[in-house]
Amino acid sequence: MADNTKIEWTDATWNPITGCSIVSPGCTNCYAMKLAGTRLKHHESRAGLTKESKGGPVWTGEVRFNEQWLTQPLEWSKPRMIFVCAHGDLFAEGVPDEWIDHVFAIMALAPQHTFQVLTKRPKRMREYLTRPRWRPVLDWGQDERPTYFIAEAAGKLAIRLPRNIKVPAHVRTFGQIAEFERDIRDELLWPLPNVWLGVSVEDQKRADERIPILLDTPAAIRWISAEPLLGPLNVAEYFQTIIYKPQSVGCSDSLLLSVIRSALDWVVAGGESGLGARPMHPDWARSIRDQCAAAGVPFLFKQWGAWTSILDREADDPDWRADYSRSLSDVHEDIRWINLQGGTGFRGERFHVMRRTPRSVAGRLLDGVEHNAFPVTGR
Repeated sequence: MADNTKIEWTDATWNPITGCSIVSPGCTNCYAMKLAGTRLKHHESRAGLTKESKGGPVWTGEVRFNEQWLTQPLEWSKPRMIFVCAHGDLFAEGVPDEWIDHVFAIMALAPQHTFQVLTKRPKRMREYLTRPRWRPVLDWGQDERPTYFIAEAAGKLAIRLPRNIKVPAHVRTFGQIAEFERDIRDELLWPLPNVWLGVSVEDQKRADERIPILLDTPAAIRWISAEPLLGPLNVAEYFQTIIYKPQSVGCSDSLLLSVIRSALDWVVAGGESGLGARPMHPDWARSIRDQCAAAGVPFLFKQWGAWTSILDREADDPDWRADYSRSLSDVHEDIRWINLQGGTGFRGERFHVMRRTPRSVAGRLLDGVEHNAFPVTGR
């Protein structure tokens, strides 16, 4: 957790929940997993969250609630963008709804900040944000929307907060938790305008699985992180707001009975870094950039990662005269061959020779341009 970070698309990280599990290829070289199993393996927030394997530390699936860090965003008065659960997944399988309630309560109590949530589990996220939950009331019960439980958690947190922590002015004017809960429920804008919900999409398969669920989830801003980018990605269809009618609605029904599917608001893309990093074909990043430009969607290119192109055969060696058996051979540990479809075949389309390069040297210029666009909000 840090009030400053080197992550290009945020200002700070906040880790009220740590721990995760591997669910897709993008998890293989997870920096948080490696860190939890090495330098931080004895820290109270990470101990026991990983186990050793032939490939290094891997998540066990255990998750941990770090209550000592829960209120940290309330201590930061200057507005900033905050990456939520940078070393875990807020919607991981083992995370109870009550923990998520507390995280959303803090986000509701800190409207000066922008909270960036990123998950590989959009189904759990959608379910949490849309499904009524059962609340016992005396000897019976009733269904409540997520806002009730978030308000309840916010009320209990607010009463315990030290006086030096600033929260919305009306919070401290109520003597009873129940009164505050009712008040914040009435005033709570939903979805929270300062919370951006995103999904990680490392390849086309994961994009087509996760993005439609994200677009079906209530959010002020919806975004994707295509990092590590492990294959070509076409997301143009998700940049359009679509109005359609459910199958159960006849042609004579009005537009009011139609369903509106929102569009993506922001795209982040980048290559993989660290030991074992897989190269990103330059055209994969260019394609996403061009798709965003055509649709007017903000695009941020985060990094090349651990690999950069040293030869574009189409541009640099159209006659195939280079000697690919020596310095350009992929027998060298610091050389990789890659084609447009992600294969290593020499005759593949748009063949590139990639060289392992320090992340700081590889930089984040895409065709000489640094892309740093963010969504424009009304906040």
